[in-house]
Amino acid sequence: MSSKPAPEKKGLLIILSAPSGCGKTTLVDRLLKRHPEWLRSISATTRAPRPDEKDGSDYFFLSPQQFEQMEQKKEFLESARIFNHAYGTPKAELTQHLAEGKNIVLAIDVQGMKQVKKLADKNIALVTIFVLPPSIKVLRERLEGRKTESPEEIQRRIEIAQDEIKAASLYDFTVVNQQLEQTVLEIEEVVKKIQNEKRRKPSSVLRTP
Repeated sequence: MSSKPAPEKKGLLIILSAPSGCGKTTLVDRLLKRHPEWLRSISATTRAPRPDEKDGSDYFFLSPQQFEQMEQKKEFLESARIFNHAYGTPKAELTQHLAEGKNIVLAIDVQGMKQVKKLADKNIALVTIFVLPPSIKVLRERLEGRKTESPEEIQRRIEIAQDEIKAASLYDFTVVNQQLEQTVLEIEEVVKKIQNEKRRKPSSVLRTP
């Protein structure tokens, strides 16, 4: 008696990357509010929580030793060091939800995106989207408006952003965050397009050109 083939993983992994200050967190929040059936991939980090952040909801806040232990056990789908802190995506829960057919939004940087595309299970359908600022001038104004970084830190983030923007061509799609609601709609259109393509090609693994 032949065994049945394993069911195809139907969930879509939606990777969003953007320079610091480009509104990535706000975009994810708005997308999840409009699509409560989607899930947020919660990252682990060694940095301290900000006043409005909660452990297990915004991030899993770990000590450097805890983070290193998870890395050694290969429990991250991707990990990176950013601004002297470590960040990583725990993979067990993420892959389980994808297997259940749930869409997951994963907000990570360029380094993380490259790791995920290289290491992700070949059966995982994913789409990568890079969110651009209208201009570097606007990005600087947004960073200054947050009032959470020193001028030196802002300048460092601007320099990193300029390098990250050069990698935008590595992504499947790019959108410019000129106006929040319009950007949300554009991301939704990308996801809809990918899911329609996936339904038309149910037996193949999605990889956009």
